[in-house]
Amino acid sequence: MTDGIAGDRHDKLTALRAEGVDPFPARVAKGQPIAEVLEGFDDKLESTVTIAGRLSQVRDFGKLRFSHLTDRSGSLQIGFERDALPEFWPIRKKVESNDLVSVTGVLGHTKKGERTLWAKDVTLASKALRPAPEKWHGLQDQEQRYRMRYVDLFANPEVRETFATRSKIVREVRHYFDSLEYLEVETPILQPLFGGAAARPFTTHHNALDMPLFLRIAPELYLKRLIVGGMERVYEIGRVFRNEGISTRHNPEFTMLESYEAFADYKDIMDRVEGLFQHLVDKVLGGEGKVTFRDKEYDLKPPFQKARYLDLFAEQNPGVDWFEHEQVVARAKQLKLKTDDIEPAKLANDVFEATVEDTLIGPVFVHDYPTAISPLAKRMADDPRVAERFELFVAGMELGNAFSELNDPIDQEQRFEEQVVDKDDETPGEVDVDYVTALEFGMPPAGGLGIGIDRLCMLLTGSTSIRDVVLFPLLRRIDPNANQAPEQGAAEQGAAEQGAAEQGGNEATPEASKPQ
Repeated sequence: MTDGIAGDRHDKLTALRAEGVDPFPARVAKGQPIAEVLEGFDDKLESTVTIAGRLSQVRDFGKLRFSHLTDRSGSLQIGFERDALPEFWPIRKKVESNDLVSVTGVLGHTKKGERTLWAKDVTLASKALRPAPEKWHGLQDQEQRYRMRYVDLFANPEVRETFATRSKIVREVRHYFDSLEYLEVETPILQPLFGGAAARPFTTHHNALDMPLFLRIAPELYLKRLIVGGMERVYEIGRVFRNEGISTRHNPEFTMLESYEAFADYKDIMDRVEGLFQHLVDKVLGGEGKVTFRDKEYDLKPPFQKARYLDLFAEQNPGVDWFEHEQVVARAKQLKLKTDDIEPAKLANDVFEATVEDTLIGPVFVHDYPTAISPLAKRMADDPRVAERFELFVAGMELGNAFSELNDPIDQEQRFEEQVVDKDDETPGEVDVDYVTALEFGMPPAGGLGIGIDRLCMLLTGSTSIRDVVLFPLLRRIDPNANQAPEQGAAEQGAAEQGAAEQGGNEATPEASKPQ
């Protein structure tokens, strides 16, 4: 312990042990959640209760001490009186702010009327060898909050509330799909071929089989194999991994919902999405559909707006035909976008992202995407250049992506082969023959959906960064021997974000079937 305060705490730890007090006992009395104790408090006066949690700053008045004790449900003042605590009083100064304790006492008030638990027995549950942040109400440095989430959670109650809401959102997403008789399934995270999206994968190696493997960028192709197998309605909520930039909207590992329904099309899936949002409005937002996100209010109650992709492109890029490459290149250069070595369809979509996405206030379904950027979607019967696909946008941010799924094995194999010819770091190096084989056994018409759970949580909690809804976001590693200042680390993180923004982050993959 080199820190002076931490060193003092270490000395107190040693002293406690010398006095026969175990600073890290295996168990203590857990007691009641503080929220339960506070409910109907005045009707419980003089009752004896036990609570356990973390102490905040201790205030010493000689024969009397006060502190607040906080657990996951709330906070309550503790009163320590010398005459009531003959065993604890001699060691009282060795039990301090940030220590965890179990307290049994009698409910009452102070002379000023503050609700208080007057301690009769105090047991040290865990000696904290580091103090809490100076201001009990939280870490102020943003990057330190992410790096030290374990402190952020107990120092900032609103952070705990955000993650409690996230848990509720995921639970209600499951309830919604379960109510529609979807089966929740699990598909491989380690895959011999990456697919189901266009994104750069993380690679690894299986020693026993001596073969390369990829962390999945999407579960799509495995889930659709289940539709072939007759499971008809399936969904998965799980982690996916994309070896790309980071930003306020992107983390290299993120949580995805994907669902597939046999004998449905993308219009049916629009209905499912609106049903899901209505369910979340009712169960998470308490029936109030309005949320504030990035200083603007949005109404999440269905029905949502609808707009065709090519119409939006034409509105923001007059005189530019999406399918005319020379026109697109000229517009891209005007926008100062990278044009060298960019496949034509991707470049056209880059222009769409640069000119249209920020205008999509929403919620709005952008539908009927070009087939060239939708390799797993069914073509429109009356215009094969366009696919039955939609994306849901709110505040210029893509939340979901859906198709009428391509189930023609000949068409699918041809599209896979075209991908291999145009191969880059974001497309598989070979055709997924087994998936084509599965389609040859017959897949019914189906509608598929992907929703980025992290972005959904951002919207519903009003969080401006994906790192505010991911418990342990990826950050640049700091050398523990470098003694790097928090401000320096934050600057490097900002530079990384800027780099991701310039590269387009994960949104630079227009063929990606499902978003973060």
